[in-house]
Amino acid sequence: MINRRTALVGGLAAPFMSTARAQAWPTKQVRFICPFTPGGGTDTVSRIVAQELTEIFGQQVIVDNRPGAGGNIGTTEMARATDGHTIGLITVASHAINPALYGKLPYDPDKDIVAVSLLATLVNLLGVWPGLPVNTVPELIALAKKEPGKLAFSSSGLGTSLHLSGELFKTMAGVDILHVPYKGAGAAFQDLLAGRVHMQFGNITSMLQQVRDGKLRGLAVTGPQRSKSIPELPTVAETLPGYVATSWYGVGAPAGTPEAVIVRLEDAIRQVMAKPQIQARWDQLGLDVPPVGRPGLQDFIAKERALWAPVVKASGAKVE
Repeated sequence: MINRRTALVGGLAAPFMSTARAQAWPTKQVRFICPFTPGGGTDTVSRIVAQELTEIFGQQVIVDNRPGAGGNIGTTEMARATDGHTIGLITVASHAINPALYGKLPYDPDKDIVAVSLLATLVNLLGVWPGLPVNTVPELIALAKKEPGKLAFSSSGLGTSLHLSGELFKTMAGVDILHVPYKGAGAAFQDLLAGRVHMQFGNITSMLQQVRDGKLRGLAVTGPQRSKSIPELPTVAETLPGYVATSWYGVGAPAGTPEAVIVRLEDAIRQVMAKPQIQARWDQLGLDVPPVGRPGLQDFIAKERALWAPVVKASGAKVE
């Protein structure tokens, strides 16, 4: 007879036939799905965390990039995995933006995924191609109003935080700027560096060093306060009061993963995030270290959905 516990764990039951075995997890290589292309902030964080987990577990944790559909392809593959050794990156896109953007998601972020822990919170950085004759947000707004429809901003795809940060800016500044979506942050960023597009609200992880090196001109950050990583830059809100567009990364596991395995993973993430070298690396990348683990995480996600839903609606973006 199938008991209730067996029904809950479904296809994941086989790899974990006992609590003791679950506590010894992982027993083989772990796949860490990153639902975006290589070269962006999500990929960077995934690879750093995977390497640290490899050392803690004594088993290889391999990053598997599965981009597409605003992160839905990789997130769905992680949610449906039944091998007992697949985890993945969850983001503001998978859990806060996409539920409002897509008419129907191929996964349920609450029922199909266990949100294990946050890894980082971050702001986006408004960077412009150095050939653009602006040095401040007010100057950018003035140029956009003078030449409506001529300026273009790139993003890693429709409905991403990079896209919606730009849409929020357009709405609040009252400007007409063309959105150019790419299939991933890497390509979007390269065309910005080449001057094929004029600006981007890029994850600070990807853009900060290029601004420091003078390859891009930083105008502002999108958080409620200035970033400690680059405090000389103002916030967009200093020009457009009330403007806030932040992002975050976390770790999820397929629903039905035994509690002992979730506890093991949660504890390992706490160990990773407590390391001084990781905290220093996060500072270098412009990332903030959030509260780690499951306590308070569902409330955080609910607040993020409430924040982004009206932004999605105002942008007019909708994917069926």
